[in-house]
Amino acid sequence: MLAANGSEIKTFARVTQPTAQANVTAPGDRCTYYGLENQGATCYLNSVLQVLFMTKDFREAVLKYVDEKPASDFDHSLADLFKKLQKDTAETRNITKLLGISNVNEQRDAAEYLERVLTLTSPDISKTFHGCLVNKITCTKGHIATDRDAAFWHLPLPLMDSSERVYSVVDGIDKFFRGSDLSGKNQMYCDQCDDKVDAKIKDVMKHHPDVLILLLKRFEFSYSYMSYVKINQAVDVPYILQIPESDGVESQTYELYAVVDHVGDLRSGHYTTTIKSPDEDNWYKFDDASITLYKSQSSLDTEMFPRSRSAYLLFYRKKKADIQNTKEVSTSEIFQPTPNEDIDQDAEKISKREEGKGTKQKKKPNQAKMERRRNQKVKMKQKGKIKVDKGRFT
Repeated sequence: MLAANGSEIKTFARVTQPTAQANVTAPGDRCTYYGLENQGATCYLNSVLQVLFMTKDFREAVLKYVDEKPASDFDHSLADLFKKLQKDTAETRNITKLLGISNVNEQRDAAEYLERVLTLTSPDISKTFHGCLVNKITCTKGHIATDRDAAFWHLPLPLMDSSERVYSVVDGIDKFFRGSDLSGKNQMYCDQCDDKVDAKIKDVMKHHPDVLILLLKRFEFSYSYMSYVKINQAVDVPYILQIPESDGVESQTYELYAVVDHVGDLRSGHYTTTIKSPDEDNWYKFDDASITLYKSQSSLDTEMFPRSRSAYLLFYRKKKADIQNTKEVSTSEIFQPTPNEDIDQDAEKISKREEGKGTKQKKKPNQAKMERRRNQKVKMKQKGKIKVDKGRFT
């Protein structure tokens, strides 16, 4: 059987009943992994749970934590799921209950529920995915107006802003860290300059996560249609990804090991996951309880992953040599994420968030500086925009 990218796939099982075992192999073949039952339309959850299970450091951290420390109900349920998944096809009813999913026949967003799962797990467990940026706003004279930490689970890459027929993840990362200029009507007020000046907004990586997640923003609000749309743009996904050096922070090399795909339209569709095994370096496709092996592995181990119109979440891990040379960094103070709102918010909610942030400011007792206060409002609104557009935690 051929995949959409032309690679040959060997099917280990085609499961028609959710209780069937998904690890049936043909003579001479070997498959040591099991799938997850679909409760109705829970493929969005299965896809991310399967990636978390196949992320060896995360899986081991879950199992170790519940054995050694007081753990939450969610940590225990996740550990029970992983233990079951090591031996047989598993079901996710306890997980869906703890996540507050009452309607298992309703399609939901995989990125949103990945965040929810990571937020509910202990920080000691989820630290594999902890990343931290520094949001900097610097005026043209070098005065730093804003220098704050922004914890993240993933970096969002907007496809809608791309005018290219094929979107490049490499170019998207370059643009993300290149920053943007504030000029003209968007000038900011600089306290040290005592005037409105041009400035530059830039994100700098303060802490490189062991696993870097990229969100390809395929679900966006279109002002042309005044509704959300799905963007089926083709994407070039690199197997090796370099996060550039910036402001004295060293560059970091990552390698792709998992891709969550979404096929279908905005309100319906199906999620699957392609994962590279950490044990045998083979690529597998996980489709709920069904697992298939890519027979033509060489096509997935080149410099570029097969071009895709369905790739949604990309998972990169630090190259092994880089992990060995990485110094232990505590992120307990800088990484305090709170449950994020839905990944895809409607335009009204976004507008209200920006407006609410824009009204916050410090009072200045000097009445002679009322103009400065008005300019400060503009500055604070710019801060609000950064957080909304970049998809940061609030």
